[in-house]
Amino acid sequence: MTDKRALIAGITGISGGNLAERLLADGWTVYGLARRPSPLAAGVQPVAADLLNADATAAALAGLDPTHVFITTWLRQATETENCQVNGAMVRNLLAGVHAAPSLQHVALVTGLKHYLGPFEAYGKNKPETPFREEQPRLPYQNFYYVQEDIVFEAAAKRGNTWSVHRPHTLIGWALGNAMNMGVTLACYAAICKETGRPFVFPGSPEQYEAVTDVTDARILANQLAWAATTPAAANEAFNIVNGDQFRWRQLWKAIAANLGVEPAAYPGQPTPLVEQMADAAEIWPRIVAKHGLADYKIDYLASWWHSDADLCRTLETFTSMTKSRRLGFLDYQDTEKSFTDVFDRLRQAKIIPG
Repeated sequence: MTDKRALIAGITGISGGNLAERLLADGWTVYGLARRPSPLAAGVQPVAADLLNADATAAALAGLDPTHVFITTWLRQATETENCQVNGAMVRNLLAGVHAAPSLQHVALVTGLKHYLGPFEAYGKNKPETPFREEQPRLPYQNFYYVQEDIVFEAAAKRGNTWSVHRPHTLIGWALGNAMNMGVTLACYAAICKETGRPFVFPGSPEQYEAVTDVTDARILANQLAWAATTPAAANEAFNIVNGDQFRWRQLWKAIAANLGVEPAAYPGQPTPLVEQMADAAEIWPRIVAKHGLADYKIDYLASWWHSDADLCRTLETFTSMTKSRRLGFLDYQDTEKSFTDVFDRLRQAKIIPG
């Protein structure tokens, strides 16, 4: 057994949930923090708190003595100014709540590639250099990732713990009700296409259809988080994290279609966003649930059309260097096709999509 104790903020999300499974398997004690920490992996000790409420957060964390804190949560707001205020406050309140924890050694923050691409309001206005490298300078825009980083850095300097920052690309993995999970979204899209006879067409831009890109399996993110938290050479560093292979969507789309039992449609040469294609999904999905005896979830809980559109409709080349992690000893690799098919298999087993 290990004496490592993790506090994971955002335990119900794709990052936090997969990290919990990894740490529990390694013998960690895991505390899972969320406003409504349910459902949780077996063995996670729930901590209910609204990180926007400093007093409630302090009360919820009183008496906990984590050795490691992992911040995997965020709340999208209408403007980047509000994103900075709200997501900065969440990190600040969390770290204030554990500041006096006598055993705290390390704080890890999960952000993403908007570090290089810019926030939603200025997304892609500066053409980024690829592959993205951690030493590239910050962009000249407000960005809540930068605000969160600075809070983590400042708190670590005052307290003396180490830190790490982790920048995944599009996350693929097991999670339900998560805004960033393209795997579940595409699985639901395929099921609706199959039920209605609509074409299973790649919905994104020509640039994304043809360009080299990459994604991040939530399990490899969890592996890197655990590695950085326990490896002295990785202390006080920012890391990209992707699967380690590259692909083109025009190739991968065929493999995804084959696994989900639909024919890949010819690419029309322009975006056909899922938000528009799936405008009637809420009416269609209950028929699919009833027909196949699926778990009774609403489609808006399972699929995040807007977020997958944001990823797939980009007009910029987007892929990431893993050189820094490799140089410091993180050598994990994940096959991207298997990232998707593993999620699809688990969705079928759980009766979320038709078998």
